[in-house]
Amino acid sequence: MTAASAIVSLRDFRRDILPRLGPGLAAAAAASLPWSTSVTGILVTLWLVTTLPTLDFATVRREALSAPGGLPIVLVGVAAAGLLWSDAPVLERVHGIEPFLRLLTIPVLFAQFRRAEHGIWVGAAFLVSGTILLVVVWTMFWLGLEFGHGQGVPVKDYIAQSGVFTLCAFALIYIGFERWMERYRVLAVVAVALALLFIASMFYVSTSRTTLVVILVLLLLIGLQRASWRGMVGCILVGVTLLAAMWMTSTYVRERTMSVADEIAEAEVRWTSSGARLRWWQDSLLILSEAPILGHGTGMITDTFRRRAESATNPHNQILAVGIQLGLAGVAALLAMWGSHWWLFRRPGLAAWVGLIAVTQNIVSSLFNSHLVDFTQAWIYIFAVGVCGGIVQHGDRKAKPDDPLPIPPLPNR
Repeated sequence: MTAASAIVSLRDFRRDILPRLGPGLAAAAAASLPWSTSVTGILVTLWLVTTLPTLDFATVRREALSAPGGLPIVLVGVAAAGLLWSDAPVLERVHGIEPFLRLLTIPVLFAQFRRAEHGIWVGAAFLVSGTILLVVVWTMFWLGLEFGHGQGVPVKDYIAQSGVFTLCAFALIYIGFERWMERYRVLAVVAVALALLFIASMFYVSTSRTTLVVILVLLLLIGLQRASWRGMVGCILVGVTLLAAMWMTSTYVRERTMSVADEIAEAEVRWTSSGARLRWWQDSLLILSEAPILGHGTGMITDTFRRRAESATNPHNQILAVGIQLGLAGVAALLAMWGSHWWLFRRPGLAAWVGLIAVTQNIVSSLFNSHLVDFTQAWIYIFAVGVCGGIVQHGDRKAKPDDPLPIPPLPNR
């Protein structure tokens, strides 16, 4: 093979093969999220290697200059600057900056899926993978099997599993509503029934208390998303009725929820999860007050907690975690990013709804955990925002600004 033919073959590979590999690897990475951290890391790396050569500079620049694509870069920039005034050891600085760097893939996903038609396959891969995990969970429950991380948690942990199941459940609820309105009644019933199985697994098998709060917020959100007041009230009433029935019949959830007050009351005599969180939040506010504007520097959470004889490596609150390291400057960048992504998805359509619930889920759960930097929750947020954001912006591009506006029909008199 001559050098010229090799160059031509390389160009053909870059033009024809790589654009097909990128979406497929993104779908594979999304499918791996409920199961394996290491496999997800490998697939994300392969996805970046195959996708970046297919994107032109102008496309990426456009995404980086938009609010949804640019604000993650701003937050990463503040975290990078925080390395300059951090006193943490080198390894802790690297550990501190690494979770922020993942956010740089959001504008890349925007650029890829704004022009691609394969975004729906990424969501479908995640849903199918979550459904397979659901089957394994229910099988373990009914057969009384215990492996992995306890009863009903075959892989990862119950917090990550609950996050996956919540996203799948509320996506299916939307699909069920839409198929019902389109008179595909069988598909609608199947979608809602599967959604109820996801929710039931969190009420009867294994869940996190944070997820219960997220479910209540998303229930209100899906009610507000309906176009009419009657639809909103109907959605909320049906949801509340089902959740109330599960609450009354689930001793597991009642014990998990009611134990919060006992844990707080007993925090002074024994270690409890809820009591420890309150103490960490109080200490975090004191630490934040010592360097309120720019924080203590990237990677300084462990060191600042160590000075207070705490064993925690994060305050279990994303805003406080960012504030300790980057001060109010970092908190402002974080809130602006969340706000821009939430606003991006305030529109009709399945992709917009999935993006909206992913952002809402991350915001609410980050009040009790550091879910923007935890591996599984972070990549769920990144892929949901990036892929769904690309899809909805692809839809915007189809309506060109210079196209004539449609003229509404005159009302009947």
